[in-house]
Parts: sequence; structure tokens; C-alpha cells
Amino acid sequence: MSELIDALNQLQKEKNIEKEVIMQAIEDSLVAACNRDFGKNAIVKVNMDRETGDISVFVEKTVVEEVEDPATEISLEDAKMRDFHYDLGDVVNIEVTPKNFGRIAAQHARSVIVQKIKEEERRVLFEHFSHKEKDIVTGVVQRYNGKNICISLDDKTDAVLTEKEQVKGEVFHPTDRIKLYIIEVKDTNKGPKILVSRTHPELVKRLFEKEVAEVYDGTVEIKSIAREAGSRTKIAVASNDPNVDPVGACVGINGARVNAIVNDLKGEKIDIITWSDDPAVLIENALSPSNVVSVDVDTEEKSARVVVPDYQLSLAIGKEGQNARLAAKLTGYKIDIKSESQAAELQEELDFDDSFDDMDDSDEYADEAADGAENYDGADDYADDNYDADSDEYADDGYDEADSDEYGDEDYDETAADNESEEKKFEE
Repeated sequence: MSELIDALNQLQKEKNIEKEVIMQAIEDSLVAACNRDFGKNAIVKVNMDRETGDISVFVEKTVVEEVEDPATEISLEDAKMRDFHYDLGDVVNIEVTPKNFGRIAAQHARSVIVQKIKEEERRVLFEHFSHKEKDIVTGVVQRYNGKNICISLDDKTDAVLTEKEQVKGEVFHPTDRIKLYIIEVKDTNKGPKILVSRTHPELVKRLFEKEVAEVYDGTVEIKSIAREAGSRTKIAVASNDPNVDPVGACVGINGARVNAIVNDLKGEKIDIITWSDDPAVLIENALSPSNVVSVDVDTEEKSARVVVPDYQLSLAIGKEGQNARLAAKLTGYKIDIKSESQAAELQEELDFDDSFDDMDDSDEYADEAADGAENYDGADDYADDNYDADSDEYADDGYDEADSDEYGDEDYDETAADNESEEKKFEE
């Protein structure tokens, strides 16, 4: 059995499989085999020497006065014949190694070793790639399987790049080396199943970490990413060191760093902007390369109205709205872009509406005045009523008193009589 130990030592070096794990598995398999020979009730133990590889089989039996189950019990008399120290209730280990057990053990050892090697290889692969989950790896294109691409990650592990995770327009040939983002690693009976992608936004982030030392060590932080795979990507970066320009660090000298990433992405365009905690400034930066006249932000509605020069409206919106769409994804705000002339027309409409509202207020005031006039008519009615009822009656009474015929005639008759008597006296 020393050859077995040598083989296990060799496996431990080459396959990184612990010798103790395999030896324990061999013991367990031999216990299962012995239970078929000694009965289900028998308590069988298999001991494998860690130095020589020799294997011994023991059956545990309990010391009793009268034996009812010979598979699990032994009489006190028989136990003392083995060792006089045994007493009732003690456990006796009786060696029952069969004569041909070496051949049986070798067969079981072979099958266990093969099975354990497969299991350990799957475990090692799973642990290796599970540590790379949410990271990028380099694969070699093997072949097309329908619309899917079979990619070799190493000598023993393959992955499938599905159509959904492929960038439209990218064409690969066998032996091409490509960068992939590992989305998830699943452990299966046939080995680890690795899900990879070329369209995931995190692929761009990991490529910058690999290419830009300042991003890798945390001096420059990628705050947000918006990507339309195969066409354009926008990233917002911020520096944790005031002496480091985040955009310049990502671009590199003569664009060397960003160009290397663009090559990995097969020519995909990358816009790098400076992050800002002020939403208005961030939105203005996100709409690069167009200029922005003004930004009006509504933080509660997470929306913004942007005014740009007339000649740059199409640049701000982008081809098929791509620039505005990526800016909205990058900032998290709904962005409404207007040209200066459109904004002026909209302002005129708003001013006209305000004037119209003022006219409505004037009409309302006129209506209130009309209501006041109605109240005034009521006052006239009240005056007329008072005039008809009191004034005329009062005037008539006064006239009767002032122009009473009786009072006037009496005074007039007395005065005329006096004048006539005076005239008679003068004539005489």
C-alpha cells in the first residue's frame, strides 16, 4: 500500500488535492462495502494508516451478560478472553479484516480516487472563477455555435457568450483574444457554469481599472457609467486628490490610455466628464461636447430644462437622441433640451398667458364694480322711495301753509281798506 501513499502524494502536488481528503473518502467507501457483508446493524470502522497505507477493519461490540444480537453484542466471558480488563457495558473493537480485503480495498480506492479527483477539480475551478466574478478575464474564441460563441478561458474551462450579451456588429474569428466581463459563476455537477458579457457597463469600468493606475488605487473614482454597447459610453469621474486631474488621468498622454480601452471595445467611443455634486453642473458636463446656455433643475421631480445655442441643438441631442439619452442615464435626471429661439418663444407664450391671466383679473374687478353699481342702483331706489313718500308730502304741506288763501286774503283785505280810508281823508 505504500504505492497508494506515493500516488496520493503525487496527486496532492499536481492537482492540489489534499491527501487526507482522499484517504478519508477511501475509508468511508470501505465502511459502506463492509456493511453489506456484516449486516446493517453492525458498527464497522475502517482504519487506514497514514504512513504505510495499510487498512484494517474493526467491528464495535458492546459487552453484555446474554448476547441477543451477535452483530453488535459480545458476552462478558468472550470479552475477558480478549482482555481481562473489560466489564459489562464496555465497547470492544474486534478486527475482522477479510483475507482478500486488499483486493477489495484497492478497487474501492481506485474508484474513490477517480471520483474525488473530479470533484476536487470542479471545486478548484469554481473557487478560482468565483473570485473573478464581477471582474474581467481574457478568453480565446473557439468557434460559433449557432449565434452563440464558445470561448476558452483556460485549458479546462469554457464559457459561452450568448447572443444577448454580444455587441451588435462585432465579428470574431477563431483564436481571437477578447476581454469578457464575468456576470455570474454557478456550481453544477458538470463543473462551473460561467456567464460572460461584452455589453455590461461594468466591463468599461474594469478596463479603466486595469489601464489607469489612478483608478485602480482609488485616487480617481468612477462615479457613474452610461453605455450603449458598441456605439458610445459616457463616464463621470472625480478625483480624491486635488492635485490630480481625473479626466486627464483617464485620457493619458496623447490619449494613450483611453485609446487602449477603445481598442479592446472594438472602436466604441468614450466620453469622459468631470463629476459634480451640483446637478446643474453635472448635467451641463454630461451634455458634452455641446455648449450649454442655462440649466434649470427640479430636484424633486428629478428633471431639468436645458437651453443650448440654436446651432448646437442637434449636437446636444445627438444622433437619434443618443447624447441626450446617455446624459439622462448618467445623471439620473429627465432632460428637456431647447434651443435659445425655442426657449424665447416658450417664454413669450408664458408672458402672454400671464397677461391673459391679468386681463382675467381685470374682468373680475370690473364684475365686482358692476356688482357695486347694482348696489348703487339700490341706493337710488331707496332715495326715490324716500322722495315719493316723504318729500312731496312735506313740500305740499309747506306750500299749503305758506300759500294758504285764508291767510293771504285776510291780510290783503285789511291793507286795502286802510288805503281807501286814507284817500278819502285826503280828498276832504
